[in-house]
Order: sequence, then C-alpha cells, then structure tokens
Amino acid sequence: MTHRTLPLLAAVAAAATLIAGCSSEQAAPSTTAATTTSTTAVCAPPDTGTVTAEQLTVPPASTQSEWVVTSFDGTKIRAHWFPLPGATADNAAPTVLMGPGWGLAGDTDPEGVGILGAMSIGGLHKAGYNVLTWDPRGFGKSGGEAKVNDKDFEGKDVQRLISFVAKQPGVQLDSPGDPRLGMVGASYGGGIQLVTAAIDCRVEAIVPVIAWHSLETSLYKAKVPKSGWATILAGVSELGKIDPRILSAKKSGDATSTVSDEDFEWFQSRGPGELVNDVKVPTLIVQGTVDTLFTLAEGVQNYAVVNDNGVPVAMVWYCGGHGFCNAKEGDPDRVSTDIVNWLDRYVKDDSSAPKVPGFDMVDQDGVRYTAPKWPLTAGEPITASGSGTLELTKDSRSEGPVSAATAGDTVGRLSEQIMPGVAKVAVDVTIPFGDRSALVVGAPKLQLTYSGTAPDGPQPEAVFAQLVDTSNQKVVGQQITPVALELDGKEHSVKVDLEMIAFAAKAGQSMTLQLVATTSAYATPRLGGSVNFSKIRISLPTVTNAKPAA
Repeated sequence: MTHRTLPLLAAVAAAATLIAGCSSEQAAPSTTAATTTSTTAVCAPPDTGTVTAEQLTVPPASTQSEWVVTSFDGTKIRAHWFPLPGATADNAAPTVLMGPGWGLAGDTDPEGVGILGAMSIGGLHKAGYNVLTWDPRGFGKSGGEAKVNDKDFEGKDVQRLISFVAKQPGVQLDSPGDPRLGMVGASYGGGIQLVTAAIDCRVEAIVPVIAWHSLETSLYKAKVPKSGWATILAGVSELGKIDPRILSAKKSGDATSTVSDEDFEWFQSRGPGELVNDVKVPTLIVQGTVDTLFTLAEGVQNYAVVNDNGVPVAMVWYCGGHGFCNAKEGDPDRVSTDIVNWLDRYVKDDSSAPKVPGFDMVDQDGVRYTAPKWPLTAGEPITASGSGTLELTKDSRSEGPVSAATAGDTVGRLSEQIMPGVAKVAVDVTIPFGDRSALVVGAPKLQLTYSGTAPDGPQPEAVFAQLVDTSNQKVVGQQITPVALELDGKEHSVKVDLEMIAFAAKAGQSMTLQLVATTSAYATPRLGGSVNFSKIRISLPTVTNAKPAA
C-alpha cells in the first residue's frame, strides 16, 4: 500500500484555494459469532446513553452507508460505515475506526489509496475489518466546533460512535455493547486514538501516526510559537468551525511572536499529555523523521508512557510526516504492513501475525534498522566545539529550500516554504566524523556559554540551532530548535536538547552546527542586538544496538 501525502497537508491544499477509564482485556475473538466469550475480565462499556443514529442512505448489501450519530450534547456527527463484504451475524468481523487529519472529513473512497500510514478503507477490508470513518466535530458535515481532540468533546463523540458500531450487523463483539475494535489514523486522526483509548476500554489496540504528546512542546517549544505551522493550521481552519482560542493564539503570535497565558494553557489542556498514562492497550507509534510539526520527540514521549504501563508498544520511524521527505524513503509499504500486522495480532488476537519490531527506523539513505526496544544502547558520542558572534538581524535566517518539491506536488510546494534551510549568515561549528562511521539516533546535546544584548520588546529572546549534512547541504531531518536566551549583557550558560534525528554518520564526512537569528519555521524573536558565544559544545548521540534489517 503506497503512502501518498499528509492528511493535514491535503486539507491545506484545499484551504489554499480559500485563502489565495478502564482497559480492555484481550479476550479471544470469534470468527463465527457476533459475540465472543472471554475467560478474563471483560470491559464494562461506559454509559453513553441511548445512541440515536439516523441512516441517510440505504445502500445495497455490503457497501457504504451514511449516518448521522447524535453525540452527548446534541451535536450531529456524520459517520461513514463500510461493513466488510460477507460479514454476518454468524461470520462477524472486527472493526477499525479511522479518523482523518485536521480540517478533513472522514475518508469515503473504498478504492482510494491510503494517505501515509493512515491506511485506506480498501486496505482494511482486504485485511478483514469493518471500517468506520467520520467527520470530526467542526469539520465536513458534522456540527459543533473543533476543540482539538478534547476528551470531553471529540473523545465523547468517538465513544458514541463505538456504541453505534456495536449495534451494526456483522460486527464482532466481546460482549453486548463492546465491539472488537482497533483504531488507525494520522495527525489529528492519530491524536484522537490516544484520547479514546485513555477514556474507553472498548478499544483493543491503536496505531497513532504522526501524532503528538503535548501541544506545548510541539507548538511552543521554548515559548516560541511555531508560526509557519500556525499559518497553515489557521488556513485549514477555514474549512470548518473551530474554537476561538485557535485563532486568538495565531493573532498574538503574528503580532508579538508570543502567546497569551490563557491561550497557552488552553493548548496545554488539549493533551493528550497526562491522558496517555491511561492508555493501557497495545500501541504502535509511527513518527516521521522529517516531521517538523509533531517531531520524533512527541512519539518517544508517548512510547515511554505507554511502555511504563506494561502493555505491548512499538515505534516505527519513516521518512515523512508533516512536510516532505528530502532524503531516501526506503520501502514505501513498510508502515502499512506493520500496521496490519499490529491490528491482526492485537485486534484479531492472531498470534501467528508477524511481530512488529520494538523499534524500527530508516536513515537518510533509506536503510532500515531495527532494535528490540527504545531507548537504544548508547555509544560514544561525536563531539565538537567552537565559538562566535551572531548579529541578531533578519539576514541571519534559516529558510525553506527552493524547488525541493516536484513541480506538480502542490502539498510539497506549500510545506517547503516553512522548512528550514542552510543559512548564509550564521555561527557555524564543524562536526567532523573523522574515521568513524556510526548511527546517530536521538537528541543532540547543545551547550552554550554566551553574553548578549537586545532592545526592549515583547518578542522572546532566542536563537535557533540546526544541523547541516555537509555532504549534500541539507538540514538534517529538516529540524530546527529554538534556544531561549537571556540577553541582559551578562554571561549565561544554557543546555538544551535539539530535535531528534536519525542519521548514518560516515567516515570522512561531517556535519555543521548552525546558530541563526531567525527561521521561517518559528515566529521572529527579538532582533537588533548581538550574542557572543564564548563556548559552544555539540554532542551527537550514537547507538550500538540498532542493526540493519535483513
């Protein structure tokens, strides 16, 4: 199943024309009856009240039907039901819920191609699953306003949808009201999985693709707004009705490069954050090595929390995500194959399904590596040091590459405008690999000793750090990290983790650390002064137990 483009960005392309509780035990499933019998504790379905659903279309047998499901607050949620052809009460099938990206309606094309790791209706049918997609509140033909996967709104909407599924013919049940159920979906459709699994024990397994752990760390790292993505997200919002806080945060970010305490707290509360502590079902986390919105660290944090819960968890990194792959992709079917294997093992309870490696990644050359689990075994880091003075002007800028995307790639053309690029004016520190070849995986460590000044203003005091692969003059992983400073003329020191990368360092080559004043990816910080970096130290983490896959 070939991956094409990003759900959120697909919505952006459309928007551009507008704007120039408990955990479910793994009961043994039955393939011949609508209700399974478990010898272990059975999930007690939450009380979602009487589920009211109106069927809008009456199709021939085994084809899509359109429904309006009334949620807890009266909001009408448009649902798209795709029963597995041939599924009956005596030959029932498990079900997969598939949520769309931000701004999009649910998928309704059984013949369509899966979007990234979000799978496709046809692919899930081929794997033996009923499929339910839906228009999240605020988007498509659903009512209400988008609350960014709030457990008390979008979370409760999905609970009603699960109750709806439990009443459909041909649906395999663990007990009355409890369908045998998994979830897939990318970006916004990934985040809702973590929320749903945390509040509803009827979910057997989830596969959040390019999702997030915290909107604080993903949108406001070092308290600097990620203005490039904020502009895109606001543009997509033209496709629906959204909570006013989203546009409020965008407005203050544009005006002052900051976010108000009220808006910041609102985004913090969207989670899933602490809710992930309540996710106690098998979870396959899929994250993109070149994702600049929900970076690798977001998936790693979710992995760590779920792993602490003692349930099966695995993590796959691929060249993709919110942006475009500027390296080699490797096997394009790898993610969808892993997803089906995960669902088969933990939703169908098929112990013969191929195991997904605990950790699975590709480097910049598309070479695949696996390891039993995360974190990986640390090797000797690659280090370098330097110094320099940076004038805080707009001339020092990391900005998107020119013509990196193909001419016909509308999404790529749009996203490349906010991607980082090699800066012409920067403080550079060369990181030679010498005679070493090593796999660099994780967050590089940056230490700065500095003094500097800047004029008064509301903007944050910060610079940005990125790593450049000198063999091809590309920013590694398209990642750039804001570094908060104190520009009061006194000497200070700061230590910060840069965004995670996955990179095969080769003997005789090198990277360059660049410190810059501005970037197209983030809001513009306070300019007009300068910073003297008397000591710069960069350390690249290497690993020893990730081995090339056979």
